[in-house]
Amino acid sequence: MSRLSPSLTERCAAILPVDGEAVRALQSELDRKTKPVRSLGRLEDLAVMLTAIRGKRDPLPLDKRIVVMGADHGVAEEGVSAYPQAVTAQMLLNFARGGAAINALARQVGAQVLVVDMGVREPLPAHANLRSRRIGSGTANFALGPAMTREQASAALEVGFELATELAADGANLLGIGEMGIGNTTSASALAAVFTGAPIEEVTGRGTGIDDATLRHKIAVIRRALQLNRPDRNDPLDVLHKLGGFELAGLCGVVLGAAAARVPVVIDGFISSTAALCAVRLAPQCAGYLVAAHRSVESGHRLVLQAIGQRPLLDLDLRLGEGTGAALAMNLCEAALRVLAEMATFEAAGVSERASDRERDPERERKT
Repeated sequence: MSRLSPSLTERCAAILPVDGEAVRALQSELDRKTKPVRSLGRLEDLAVMLTAIRGKRDPLPLDKRIVVMGADHGVAEEGVSAYPQAVTAQMLLNFARGGAAINALARQVGAQVLVVDMGVREPLPAHANLRSRRIGSGTANFALGPAMTREQASAALEVGFELATELAADGANLLGIGEMGIGNTTSASALAAVFTGAPIEEVTGRGTGIDDATLRHKIAVIRRALQLNRPDRNDPLDVLHKLGGFELAGLCGVVLGAAAARVPVVIDGFISSTAALCAVRLAPQCAGYLVAAHRSVESGHRLVLQAIGQRPLLDLDLRLGEGTGAALAMNLCEAALRVLAEMATFEAAGVSERASDRERDPERERKT
């Protein structure tokens, strides 16, 4: 058991599973639209899921927000990344100024980007588009001991939960999550190895583009960290505080808070998905609130998606992070909801159905 704070324990326990009856009713409604049954495939699944989560018909266009959290990782000291640690802070400022890939893609889909400093090494200068929710000046090196204390992990979860609650109260009805942190693929790989039970080699990829020698070193660092810290996979908070990052814990909290507020969450790549997996381990019912945007080229992403029961919408060989895949998938989310909201039924459009459909529903036959 994770021994979360009393407030988080209570709020996680209050997360409701997605209403199965609503799902069936919405699919029946889609089956009456002017198209062959199930001919829009997974777009129909997406429309049903998004609408059932909310428990009501969302106004279009959607109010989309993408939460990008950043923090530094002590394990970067081990030389596991192709980039220096200073890049974390530099990129967070780039996000705040609107100059990164996530900003360009978010503008294209009409999403607001919220940038959160969860704990880079040195505090960032104030910026109107940057929130400071610092837990500390980066995590400790988990190759030498726990990345953070349980209290720090719990505090980061609380930050994410409260932020999602705030955004939902402000009208957001579709959230995306993204991250930034040099060394965070190492952290995510360690978390994924514990949560999925997969060999370290299968969940550890090249991150920012490291060479073969650095990849072997990265795997060795993770193996050493697991042997040293001995995380308890039955206690997600234990795993998180020993191997995670402030931004990973924060995003885990965002997923929990969004599920509690009945807001769907579009998860980005490997790192964001690992944060979501941690949330699912803490509150299994929140799995129904997730939309997997894409499958990253990071080797562990497929296994993490399987662990949270998600099939990605896109496969574009992305490996950037930042929430870029989540932004791209938001277009599909809105398209799916438009199908449900705007397509006419056979009856309303005066279009004949297949005979077999009428035989299944004699009541509809009488109406026409």
